[in-house]
Amino acid sequence: MEERLVASDANSEDISLEYSLRPKFLSEYIGQDKVKDNLKVFIEAAKLRGETLDHVLLYGPPGLGKTTLAAIIANEMGVNLRTTSGPAIERPGDLAAILTSLEPGDVLFIDEIHRLHRSVEEVLYPAMEDYCLDIVIGKGQTARSVRIDLPPFTLVGATTRAGALSAPLRDRFGVLSRLEYYLPAQLAQIVKRTADILDVEIEEEASFEIARRSRGTPRIANRLLRRVRDFAQVRGDGTITVALAQEALQLLQVDRLGLDHIDRKLLKGMIEKFRGGPVGLDTIAATIGEEAQTIEDVYEPYLLQIGFLQRTPRGRVVTNLVYEHFGMEVPK
Repeated sequence: MEERLVASDANSEDISLEYSLRPKFLSEYIGQDKVKDNLKVFIEAAKLRGETLDHVLLYGPPGLGKTTLAAIIANEMGVNLRTTSGPAIERPGDLAAILTSLEPGDVLFIDEIHRLHRSVEEVLYPAMEDYCLDIVIGKGQTARSVRIDLPPFTLVGATTRAGALSAPLRDRFGVLSRLEYYLPAQLAQIVKRTADILDVEIEEEASFEIARRSRGTPRIANRLLRRVRDFAQVRGDGTITVALAQEALQLLQVDRLGLDHIDRKLLKGMIEKFRGGPVGLDTIAATIGEEAQTIEDVYEPYLLQIGFLQRTPRGRVVTNLVYEHFGMEVPK
């Protein structure tokens, strides 16, 4: 699968730059007002009682700021942040090593927590509930169980697939927060803030132009800003104007709704070859030369979200909105 400019998963350039762009406290965090307001109350209450914050589960599509919120929680609580991911913890011993190295009150952030191995989850349950580890030493008749006490800590889990979490693990989180897609006005604020950090001049309308093509995702907005900045430095005087932003995004093949050339290829292929559907997923995959799983997991979610695609028992169907977007006549 080719790397897409509008993909919500982080690439190597995103990872290297996002650390410097991330806000450090809730007061600097833009958007997600409900999540932010609730966390503010929970954090303040925990500090007043002198306790650790309840375990927090952050879920929602990629690129919306789950990792950023985990770091903010640690900063607001005034404690250290330890970061790992579900796939990186292969054995219960790996998790035990991480947990026993925590200081009292620390925040442990596990990204992609839905990918934890079941045997690792079993070790995590008593750690979350009772702050202890039950370790089995030896094998067979000589095996014995040893209980290790842990300092109080806060587990912050992040997942893009909350439904993939086992019920026992999900029930042990005290705070469950869903992150929603951003509005264009909120993304425009993020674009302006990023431009200030990168020391780039940008017009008000240009920030909105980038925001409305960013699929409601801050990571995509920041990525588009960096690419438009390149055009401004080479083809302009360094200032991002609305005209330059439009020209750059057109050359980058990102249209006013954030669709790229692959999205258009998929939609037009369904219209031209199958009269808009219904058409099966495997047939679409063969038509555009992609894997069915990639289409379902990567390409379809945004098209479903904006109402361009429908899933029916007979297959995928494009809606009238697609014909209007491409300036085509809606078939009778």
